Amino acid sequence: MFDKLEDLLIRYEEIIQELNDPGVINDQNKYRKLMKEQSDLSAIVDKYKEYKATKEAIDDSLKMLEEEKDEEMRELAKEELNDCKQRLIEIENDLKILLLPKDPNDEKNVIVEIRGGAGGDEAALFAAELFRMYSKYAESQRWKIDMINLNENGLGGFKEVVFMINGKGVYSRMKYESGVHRVQRIPVTESGGRIHTSTTTVAIMPEAEEVEVELDLNDCKFDVFRASGNGGQCVNTTDSAVRLTHIPTGIVISCQDEKSQLKNRDKALKVLRAKLYELELEKAHSAEAEARRSQVGTGDRSEKIRTYNFPQGRVTDHRIKITLHRLDDILNGDLDEVIDSLTAADQAAKLSKMNESQ
Repeated sequence: MFDKLEDLLIRYEEIIQELNDPGVINDQNKYRKLMKEQSDLSAIVDKYKEYKATKEAIDDSLKMLEEEKDEEMRELAKEELNDCKQRLIEIENDLKILLLPKDPNDEKNVIVEIRGGAGGDEAALFAAELFRMYSKYAESQRWKIDMINLNENGLGGFKEVVFMINGKGVYSRMKYESGVHRVQRIPVTESGGRIHTSTTTVAIMPEAEEVEVELDLNDCKFDVFRASGNGGQCVNTTDSAVRLTHIPTGIVISCQDEKSQLKNRDKALKVLRAKLYELELEKAHSAEAEARRSQVGTGDRSEKIRTYNFPQGRVTDHRIKITLHRLDDILNGDLDEVIDSLTAADQAAKLSKMNESQ
């Protein structure tokens, strides 16, 4: 591990020198590429420098214990030595996590699909609440939401909502949200006051670049229709909505959020690319089934991942057995504690797998 860290430190210093070269500064493509590489390496390099400084502090404390006769100074040196040894273990673990292979999709934007499942209108109402939750979370992260399609049920609920989240590292934070979200509460429509259980499905798909997915437009059938639901007056009076059917897979995508038929067509193609890319990822994950089992779930939309229990005000994530009594905060977009816990569990599982294979 430490040979690799030394190589990365040397490379980091080379990048710093290259970035100060006037020839590189004038070559914007090369400059951007080097800045990205520097950004990717900076956290590892900073942590490795901290590791080396802590090792030096340990050596200094040991040397003091050998040479120092004053008992009070020796006690201080022992205390410093113990602190540094404990800190060194923590830094080594941090370095192992930083050196884990990066998910190539982590920096990508995502396309999110939320669909009401079992529970009819109650499931649709909860789908709308999940959309609000993710919207609030995106706002807190300074990400931008771009609506693609919305199918309402007339009671304020969403039978289906599809949208894109654009921003830095969106997939790295949102990828653990794919799966079945279960809600337990007394529905507004329930006169008897009984608690009902409903489900809503969430799919998180990394945005796919054109070069990542082979898409033949001859395999695509486009139909146009008049948009329905909320929208400006042009939305509901022109054939601006687009329905895209991908003939080989049977995937059907509707997009009606934009006034422009062309913009709706482009958005539908983005969703299709993401879906085709997700299919390829699923094939790869099936081929790496053993490795997949060592990770926290990030893709199977049939997996029940979380329960939102309103009477008890709690949220339980079943993958990592964590329960938080902060239902209102979480539904208001305060998702960091949940996502941080999932990320830590995923990293721990990968580290354990890596240690087993060594």
